Amino acid sequence: MSGQGAAQRVLVIVPAWNEQASVGTTIKEIRSTNPTVTVLVVDDGSGDATAAVAEQAGASVLRLPFNLGVGGAMRAGYRYADRHGYDVAVQIDADGQHDPRFLPLLLDGLASADVVIGARFAHEGDTYEARGPRRWAMTLLARVLSRIAGTRLTDVTSGFRAANRRAIHVFAAHYPAEYLGDTVESLVIAVRTGCRVEQVPVDMRVRAAGQASQSPVRAAIYLFRAVVALGLALVRRWPAHFDDGAESYLASEEPAVLR
Repeated sequence: MSGQGAAQRVLVIVPAWNEQASVGTTIKEIRSTNPTVTVLVVDDGSGDATAAVAEQAGASVLRLPFNLGVGGAMRAGYRYADRHGYDVAVQIDADGQHDPRFLPLLLDGLASADVVIGARFAHEGDTYEARGPRRWAMTLLARVLSRIAGTRLTDVTSGFRAANRRAIHVFAAHYPAEYLGDTVESLVIAVRTGCRVEQVPVDMRVRAAGQASQSPVRAAIYLFRAVVALGLALVRRWPAHFDDGAESYLASEEPAVLR
């Protein structure tokens, strides 16, 4: 591994819900392309063999007693990273869409940012497609969040992202669990607590197993929820800075699942 990740402790958080068909392959690919990182699978109340497959593939597993959604799973992962002193936390989804070969590029981006997004649509070689209301929502969210962050962001709903120690503190306490909040509102929180957000271009793939939820009705619902999530993110109040005092806050607010 090159760049910023060479001398740092890096935790790759893999949120997983009923992903037994793909999680093993995802873990093996992460470990083969980035052998110095630690892989933590957050089993989000799965009803299948996700946890067992993840352990067999060599990952540590944090089991949640019931399904919390991606946001809840990631908050648990960030709290784990904070409690165990990791310098960087990276989200890679269990379904195989995020290519771990781009992980060093995200780590390099942390030289000038606190949160780095692996962005689709950011370079000519990208083959990921989103159309209709889903793409409209992505465009709207990107424009608004670009203004808030003071930099060009093209793919604010991407879950492929890296956070440094400062952002880990923030997300461990405040990572939103609502639908789309884990991507959209989390970036608003990061910016409003003094974190710098940037992006790097990556390629993404179709999911390795399972079926994506794609239909005109669901796409329209996605657009509506995206607008609502953005509106909530903008009206909620957050402290101007969240550097100092994070350790004491987390100690008092730590959930039972991590004690």
